[in-house]
Amino acid sequence: MKRYATYRRQLHLLLLPYLVGTLVLVIAPAALTFVSAFTQYNVLSPPRWVGWQSMRLAIADPLFWIALRNSLYFILLAVPLRVLGALALALLFRRRRRGVGIYRAGVYLPTVIPAVAYALVWLWIFNPLYGPLNLVLRAVGLPAPAWLIDPHLAKLALVIMAGLQIGEGFVLLLAALQTIPRPLYDAAAVDGGSPWQLFSTITLPFLLPWLALLTVRDVIMSFQHTFTPAYVMTGGGPYYATFFLPLLIYEEAFDQFRFGQGAALMLIMFLVTLLLILAVYLLFQGYGYAEDIA
Repeated sequence: MKRYATYRRQLHLLLLPYLVGTLVLVIAPAALTFVSAFTQYNVLSPPRWVGWQSMRLAIADPLFWIALRNSLYFILLAVPLRVLGALALALLFRRRRRGVGIYRAGVYLPTVIPAVAYALVWLWIFNPLYGPLNLVLRAVGLPAPAWLIDPHLAKLALVIMAGLQIGEGFVLLLAALQTIPRPLYDAAAVDGGSPWQLFSTITLPFLLPWLALLTVRDVIMSFQHTFTPAYVMTGGGPYYATFFLPLLIYEEAFDQFRFGQGAALMLIMFLVTLLLILAVYLLFQGYGYAEDIA
């Protein structure tokens, strides 16, 4: 009994740095942001409680609706592209064969590149005059668009850029594929199952909980991932085509020093994220993500 108590004390000591870090770096800033959303604060004077006024001012701003529409556009295109791309490559490189490790590393590589460096690389790729993408398009006789200059293509360009950062989802689904019992495939093959039948009746049902987890994770991360490319590559332009919610929050808080309104926008973005997560849950419920699947 004494040894068990000693073990529990040691365990608590090991967990203490993590708990302190979570409290200082996550819980405390989140609580301060929530409180600041109901105040008027510009750094130069003490915070003043204004209730829902900051929220109403944020929603009344026309730029808010532009940023929200752009952010939803990005999420609705980028998240399915990333999830389906990770699934397709995981299925393609699931089997161990010669050289497959190099391809797996190539898929994962864009994920470990720092966000600013990744944005600068794509700024060169999308250059309308000497960018390699347009050079290839001209070489095969296709039109070479002005990707980041045309307001109708700028958001799509950022979606394409984000669609190649699928390394984490790729590794997750690659690991998930290894958990599927091989005898299920052998029995289905003996019964004459086609490759599509094997995928739809065995692979996909087993992967649905993993796909739901990956979709939720991508929805959460997509809001954050729009800031760096928009800030570095386009500045929110052209004509506010890539003006996303994180960029609006940054401008309100650190350019205009309206920290209360910036916190209100952050709270709104959090609520929108919760609604999107709820939509994902309802989409996957009953398709492998219900609690009674076990």
